[in-house]
Amino acid sequence: MKLLRFLKYFGKKTLFHGILWIAVLLFFSVFFGVEGASFTTVIEFSLYLLPITIFTTYTFVYYIIPKFLLLQKYVDFVLYSLCAVIFSCVYIIISTFYGLVFLSKMDIAGKFPISKSVFFIITAVYIVVLIACAFTLLKNYYVTLSVNKELNNSILQGELQIKEQQLKYLKMQIHPHFLFNTLNTLYAFALHKNEKTPEMILQLSNLLDYIIYQTQKPQVFLTDEIKHLQDFIEMEKNRFQDRLKIKFTTEGISEYTQIPPMLFLPFLENSFKHGKDENGNLIIDIKINQDKTDLSFEIINSKGLIKKEDISIESENGIGLENVKQRLDLLFKDKYALKITNQLAQFKVNLKLQLKEQ
Repeated sequence: MKLLRFLKYFGKKTLFHGILWIAVLLFFSVFFGVEGASFTTVIEFSLYLLPITIFTTYTFVYYIIPKFLLLQKYVDFVLYSLCAVIFSCVYIIISTFYGLVFLSKMDIAGKFPISKSVFFIITAVYIVVLIACAFTLLKNYYVTLSVNKELNNSILQGELQIKEQQLKYLKMQIHPHFLFNTLNTLYAFALHKNEKTPEMILQLSNLLDYIIYQTQKPQVFLTDEIKHLQDFIEMEKNRFQDRLKIKFTTEGISEYTQIPPMLFLPFLENSFKHGKDENGNLIIDIKINQDKTDLSFEIINSKGLIKKEDISIESENGIGLENVKQRLDLLFKDKYALKITNQLAQFKVNLKLQLKEQ
């Protein structure tokens, strides 16, 4: 089977090269016939030049160009090219001499005007050689482009797979962190036999339904994400009761806008976890605004007073915040701006996203 494929390929290639050199022979007959020599004489004369033309062409195409030029060995390329040109020119002169002698039977004058210019003959041969070299370089250029494109596609595919695995890992981190905080709240309610415990369990069930099914998608509707935040707030209200003052406003939200799931929840969780002041009171202000493809999320929460020298923007790097920073880097790269400000009595997060056209 392999032998048949080889013979088929070899046969096609031989046929192609045969047609090519017949075309070159016809080119010579036209090129040399412009001065009035007979067609038969010019064809016979061209046959004397065909072997050196074939040899020179194949030397450049299959040896000098791939071995030296394509490998950027420019000095060797120049030296070998110079040797090939000198050798071929000498052989062209010899072929021309013997061709003229045998075809004209020593009676050259008036019968073969092209004999007056050997340079004219050398030019004809090297037109063929240069055209063949040009096609070889052009073919190599397109092959290189194709290989580079395939390589880039392979690299991009590998990076995409790594990115997907990282995102899956980060999502898996969100769920335990969220559940840990929520179950602590339920545990405290159960210890005090709070009558709102069943209600909180039902709210948690709704939240888990969203987490299990919706967060498996790469994108969710922004309206669903906002509702998820509101459900979380409602559950936390049971815990804080009158000690919680929260304001949640939205503006310009499109029902078609989609974002990665669970993107804002870590900031909200962080506010409930670290936002209580010395009296246990908590004030939270949340704003979500959309202007076409620009989405802004801002959350400000109260906090206990700290010394000025202890203020640090990076002082609240819990699992949730670090997680969302990594997800933002993976999902938005340079198309987001995250500013975290830790002040004396409040903690502020401002996130701006540049969304794709919906």
